[in-house]
Amino acid sequence: MSDSIELEARVPEELHGDRLDQAAAQLFPDYSRSRLQSWIKKGQLRLDGRQCRPRDKVSAGAVLRVAAELEQETSWQPQAIDLDIVYEDDSILVVNKPAGLVVHPAAGHADGTLVNALLAHAPELAQIPRGGIVHRLDMETSGIMVVARTLSAHNDLVSQLQARSVKREYCAVVIGTMTGGGTIDAPMGRHPKQRKKMAVLAAGGKSAITHYRVTRRFGHHTRIAVNLETGRTHQIRVHMAYKHYPLIGDPTYGGRPRLPKGASDILITALRGFPRQALHAQALGLLHPDSGEELHFECPLPQDMVDLLDVLQQEDPPLAPDTALY
Repeated sequence: MSDSIELEARVPEELHGDRLDQAAAQLFPDYSRSRLQSWIKKGQLRLDGRQCRPRDKVSAGAVLRVAAELEQETSWQPQAIDLDIVYEDDSILVVNKPAGLVVHPAAGHADGTLVNALLAHAPELAQIPRGGIVHRLDMETSGIMVVARTLSAHNDLVSQLQARSVKREYCAVVIGTMTGGGTIDAPMGRHPKQRKKMAVLAAGGKSAITHYRVTRRFGHHTRIAVNLETGRTHQIRVHMAYKHYPLIGDPTYGGRPRLPKGASDILITALRGFPRQALHAQALGLLHPDSGEELHFECPLPQDMVDLLDVLQQEDPPLAPDTALY
């Protein structure tokens, strides 16, 4: 069994001169590089109507068109892994992903992922690009995700994400006391030296916009609600560290834990022992891909973040004016 797919994209100025397979990977990010290369070699992905080689260069304004059959992704196997399903119908699944669960099989995580669990629950997802996943959460980020069960639903949800009409709200707990909310508009891309990390880039980065507001101040920490306008890899973690308010439990972007002066043993233990970045995808709003109905879903905070906030409430009360922070 297979589904037909038709895609079209125009090459922007910033991809002028790139290889065809590299440009295709940027323009059709929901498909693997190997699948795109296969389509190019079979003539199913054409450049201005011509069959080309993966290494051929593209020009700004050229049109890439795909007319292909989606075959089952045979390397991803179903596995009986518990799922916390918030909502499901014939078109979409909404799940609450726990911290520690990888979304897609990849190097170092060949199985035991969310996709493996989804394939066991809904085998038809083997026919959908990336197992129906249209947006990702980091392994150690918990919370709500929507999954497409049909090709039409997948295309519609991807379009909603590209149009920035999907509403995503996160709860984060950061180091430092914020005075108020705001917006971070700072382009992002791969770190120029540490390729496993992302970074704010003065030139060459992709648009990245994060809105945040304060929901609770503690003495040396702040709970914030974060709304994403774009969805770059590690966006919240990178943007908050860029503003010098890194997330608790995020050594990748926040460095070593910063302990307040005079912190109690209970607070020190909670901060040093928190096992992941304090980030939870709490709410999701979108239009149903078939009916167009406005849908809104919420997931409560996981117990580890509830416990962390309880400790901060008791052991890190708001400071009096002019009290030293660190």
